[in-house]
Amino acid sequence: MRTAVDATRLPLGVRIGYGSGSVATGAFGTVPGLMLLPYLTDELGIAALWAGVIVFLPKAWDVVLNPVAGRVSDRTVDPAGPRRPWLVRAGLMLAGAFALIFAAPDLDSRWLEAGWVLVFFVLAASAYAFFQVPYVAMPAEITSSYDERTRLMTWRVAILALTIMAAGATAPLIRDAVGGRDGYRVMGVVMSVVILVGVLGAWWGTRRAPIGAVGAGAGSLGEQLRVVSQARDFRVLLTTFVLQALATGCMLAGVAYVAEDLLGSATAATILFVCFVGPALVLTPLWARWGARVGKKQGYVAASLVLAAGAALAVLARGGNDVWTFVATGLVGVGYAGCQVFPMAMLPDVAAVDAAVTGENRAGVYTGVWTAGETLGLAVGPAVFALVLALGGYLSSEGRDITQPDSALTAIALGFSVVPAVLIVASLWWLRQYALDPADVAAVEGTVQ
Repeated sequence: MRTAVDATRLPLGVRIGYGSGSVATGAFGTVPGLMLLPYLTDELGIAALWAGVIVFLPKAWDVVLNPVAGRVSDRTVDPAGPRRPWLVRAGLMLAGAFALIFAAPDLDSRWLEAGWVLVFFVLAASAYAFFQVPYVAMPAEITSSYDERTRLMTWRVAILALTIMAAGATAPLIRDAVGGRDGYRVMGVVMSVVILVGVLGAWWGTRRAPIGAVGAGAGSLGEQLRVVSQARDFRVLLTTFVLQALATGCMLAGVAYVAEDLLGSATAATILFVCFVGPALVLTPLWARWGARVGKKQGYVAASLVLAAGAALAVLARGGNDVWTFVATGLVGVGYAGCQVFPMAMLPDVAAVDAAVTGENRAGVYTGVWTAGETLGLAVGPAVFALVLALGGYLSSEGRDITQPDSALTAIALGFSVVPAVLIVASLWWLRQYALDPADVAAVEGTVQ
């Protein structure tokens, strides 16, 4: 087993193995964001505002737990390294808890049923923290190559995009094919199996990955968090990513509502996901190649502008224009691919430079704070969308067909398009302050090769 960080290209099997973890993260990140709010409002009959609170609370808990998970994985001592054991330990719990989120029994009170959802969503979110944080921390340790991290992220994002398409398209189909609450239950079980495949794939596929030999950071968790918070490049990169995660969460929560209430077809949700993921699958490697030529920051800016343009164009869904809505969604997919490749390749640069300078491994703390921020953004996104629905007078139901007022239809369109577009454009104010470049990484890490 190698214990020194290898600066050369990683074996293809390691790249694919690492990328397969995105099957788990993509399924868990997509399906609750897509299905949980409609499940609560349209199946359990929970008011939109309260449904938004239920969706938000487990993610808020994750924000607190993620840095702790990072600290724990930094200090884990295992022959397989500090990260890999957590992939399987937490991943198995994640798969089991996820199946139970949508398995609420028929109880006399809708609030007891909502409580069931909340409890198992919290358990799933807790397990996800201990899977996701070590998983995201791994690239900073298994390679010291600035460009290799981008190539590694290309595999991860491509598999992530494929998972988003597969999970996002099939979850509604499974629900509708079975029908009613049983449809949600069956969908939950199927998606938990998908998560399990990703968990085991990442754990097994990274067994031959190099293991970085950098000691865990000294001091308490609070002291390390203070150190991380003072890293300027990390701070501005995180702020950018969190705002964009919020925008993504807002759009994801709106897919089902746009399909059914604006486009008039539940099956349009599947088409929207295909339009989103198709371009992302094709263009992810191209974003990586272009970024290698112009730089990660410049690539990230360009991808963000494309993402914002697509989101803004999606406002045409308000008029029931399905063609332009699908075109806008495709443009969102193009931008989204780059907005995943570049920041996820820039994060390990920041963490690795810190480790090279200090000789202490804070990768887990960095990624814990990062995933906490991402989780917060993805959690606040659906909550913001639910708030927009509530302000628009959206009418909840219990599986009944009802006609929404015009104000609710307008709220759906704005929450799906204008609000995310504004957030993405605003995020670029922070991104412009990011200053780390390839020369900085090479100069610092070259001293520890």
